[in-house]
Amino acid sequence: MKVVVTDYIEPDLNWECEEFARRGVEFEYHQLKFAPDEKVIEATKDADVVVVNMVKITPAIVAGWSRTRLVIRHGVGFDNLDLDALEKAGIAPCYIPDYCAEEVAEQAIALILACGRRVVASRKVLDDSSARGAWDFAPMIPIFRMGGQTLGILGCGRIGSFVYRKLKSFGFRFLVCDPYLSEERKRELGIETVDRETMFRGSDFVTIHTPLSSETRHIVNRETLAMMKPSACLVNTARGQMVDVDALADALKRGVIAGAAIDVFDREPPPPEYPLFGLANAILSPHLAWYSEDAAWTIRKLIVLEVDRFLAGQPPRYVAKKMK
Repeated sequence: MKVVVTDYIEPDLNWECEEFARRGVEFEYHQLKFAPDEKVIEATKDADVVVVNMVKITPAIVAGWSRTRLVIRHGVGFDNLDLDALEKAGIAPCYIPDYCAEEVAEQAIALILACGRRVVASRKVLDDSSARGAWDFAPMIPIFRMGGQTLGILGCGRIGSFVYRKLKSFGFRFLVCDPYLSEERKRELGIETVDRETMFRGSDFVTIHTPLSSETRHIVNRETLAMMKPSACLVNTARGQMVDVDALADALKRGVIAGAAIDVFDREPPPPEYPLFGLANAILSPHLAWYSEDAAWTIRKLIVLEVDRFLAGQPPRYVAKKMK
């Protein structure tokens, strides 16, 4: 039995080495994030289980595997896995969607509040007032009480529902758009859902929590941005490709919407010329919504659990399935 890691974000994998040694499992790890397919194939060709973070698992790589039966995606999304190629090869793809749901929800909430209270812009007001020797709050005006404002939640799965439940006590009104939410789950949460246009038009803040698919790619675009209130803010902690970044930058420059807070980018890390850099009404964080020490250890333990399940002949907890 052999487990191979294609790439990883941990400082080291010493803990994994010890865990797999105790199980009698051969274990190798590499940093092949930007390597050509040939190098990935060479490193993984005889693995029973492949653990992948950001390496793109292409049909060519899958064809180069001789005995692989499980691919574990180190993370919530799995858009770097070619699910068609894996299915044809009879290889189960799984992912870890439950390791950082609270962290991402907390980051989204922090960004919503940062937009609403204009936290980042307030530092410049402080610095300018300090230099002047007198307060000038004019650049911060207006700010409105969060209670009574409307939060649009685009996607109300694990993360979106955490956002909803944590922010109920703030007195928000909610417009939830999720056509795939079951009636049972809606009753459990105590919500009704609305269509996409109603959510965009009626919300003071829109926070995105849907998986990336052909249906959701560029779900925020010139048309949907034009639906939003000029006072509204957009928050994205899901996937960068959900947002047409050129359309968003233009909307922020022209005042189509008031602000945006973005943790994920369509190019990562974003290059120096990225359209959102330098915009005073854009709050940007470095794709760290997932991170806490707790979550970082949880995903490591859950990946080992998936290997244990594989050894025991059990199916993965969460199988990656092709989205529309």
